[in-house]
Amino acid sequence: MEWWLLWLIAAGALIVIEMLTLTFYLLWLGIGALAAAVVDLIVPDALLLQVIVFCVVAVLLTIFTKPLTRRIQASRGFKDTIDDLIGMSGTVVEEVSEDAPGIVKVGNETWSASADETINKGETIVVVSRGSAILHVIKRGG
Repeated sequence: MEWWLLWLIAAGALIVIEMLTLTFYLLWLGIGALAAAVVDLIVPDALLLQVIVFCVVAVLLTIFTKPLTRRIQASRGFKDTIDDLIGMSGTVVEEVSEDAPGIVKVGNETWSASADETINKGETIVVVSRGSAILHVIKRGG
């Protein structure tokens, strides 16, 4: 299989996953993979150059867009939709314990979750805080 096609598949997968996570990090990796695919089309059989272009593009986008994303998040009226989960109830899909995260369903979405106590499958929880990809929950009524 051609390298440009592999880079293109990786870029597509990263961009689709980014749409699900909304972190911007995978978007920059996806754009880096697109840049590497273009390099392969221009200079075939230069895998090292493709990898370097991929890395440089992803790092530069991450560095130069970080202040922009901070400014947007700090702007008046910005509200992260994930913050709306705090206070919502859900159900445990996979047991959550203090030693290992589990999975909870809040609304129509499933999330990784941590807790300070063991909460068994099927029990009702309330979201008390969130990290970047994991919710901290407590047992409802507890």
